[in-house]
Amino acid sequence: MGKSLNEIAQQLKDNNRKVQLIYAFNGTGKTRLSREFKFLFAPKVDGETKLEEIEVVTKKFLYYNAFTEDLFYWDNDLENGVEPKLKIHPNLFTKWIFEEQGQDRNIISNFQHYTDEKLMPHFNEEYIIKDKNMNSVTVESFTEITFSYERGNDERSDKLKISKGEESNFVWCVFYSLLKQVINILNVAELDERETDQFDHLEYVFIDDPVSSLDDNHLIELAVNLAQLIKSSESDLKFIITTHNPLFYNVLCNEFNNSNKKTGYNNNKHFKKHRLTKEEGTYELIPQPNDSPFSYHLFLINEIEKAIESEKIYKYHFNFLRNILEKTSTFLGYSDWGDLLIPVKGDRIAYEKRILNLSSHSKHSAEEIVVLTNDDKNVLRHLINEVSEIYKFKKIKGEI
Repeated sequence: MGKSLNEIAQQLKDNNRKVQLIYAFNGTGKTRLSREFKFLFAPKVDGETKLEEIEVVTKKFLYYNAFTEDLFYWDNDLENGVEPKLKIHPNLFTKWIFEEQGQDRNIISNFQHYTDEKLMPHFNEEYIIKDKNMNSVTVESFTEITFSYERGNDERSDKLKISKGEESNFVWCVFYSLLKQVINILNVAELDERETDQFDHLEYVFIDDPVSSLDDNHLIELAVNLAQLIKSSESDLKFIITTHNPLFYNVLCNEFNNSNKKTGYNNNKHFKKHRLTKEEGTYELIPQPNDSPFSYHLFLINEIEKAIESEKIYKYHFNFLRNILEKTSTFLGYSDWGDLLIPVKGDRIAYEKRILNLSSHSKHSAEEIVVLTNDDKNVLRHLINEVSEIYKFKKIKGEI
């Protein structure tokens, strides 16, 4: 029987594991789950209290998700000669990180590592401007960031607007730099010997999909570094990580399946992985086996076969098929996933074109659930049967 996201959040808390890893497709509710989990620790106490204000006061819960990125926005008033700058909505979370914890240098270092060593963020110092009524207004320090390329000879490029992917990386580096400090501080067992007591009551860290803008090499590196950092934690701090990315999920699985005797991390005792599913407005958290990583391509094949059996085939099932072919071609050493269709009965070129046309990403998500023609459905049935037979994909028995 399905559950609400609030009940799923309570289930995660009741599991009481050091690390819980969750795989779910985009749109399933991962980000909303992080909010529901947060409410277990920081419920609204009145109509005026903002959630981020409670979390900084109680410090029982830290999280990274799409709402974290929403704290940052661009000032693009180029018509009035304003240089592009990334501004921060007033909040106690970033004020705490930059001013109280002094993490700006670490954030810059991590950001340059994942983007470009010459791409430099610059944090503002406090300054005063005049508003429309010519009143003096103070702009606080660490509320604006500009970016430029450093030439290596004391020269800088004009200030520029970075890409959305680089912006996501920057926000993640803000969070990651704080997380490293948190773990290091809490690893000091004696409370009176810690450099700060601000994290003493922290219980959970919730990380939702930090890899949307990374290439595969950096994605793997981030997964390894994140897992090693979490496994280095010697305190009672617990972590929940959600993702839609199968590669990120599998790398984390491999890393968390290895124990760390130095810190006492034991994969059998401390690690649990799940798959979050959604059906008709309810959710289910399905345990995944601990002996192997998530068989993502087998899951997609199973989803296509269930769609065929129920006669509910949509455009996005061709996305699934293309994903299967891309991952399989990489594994088998083919340069082009279309080469996998060579032994398939029928017109390989026509099949490839149809997959390309129907798996192309639309700007309108509603188009992804458009019902296909009978001819398209028959092609999908034929291709999934052929591919499964030729490349010997094993059937899934029950849940994976």
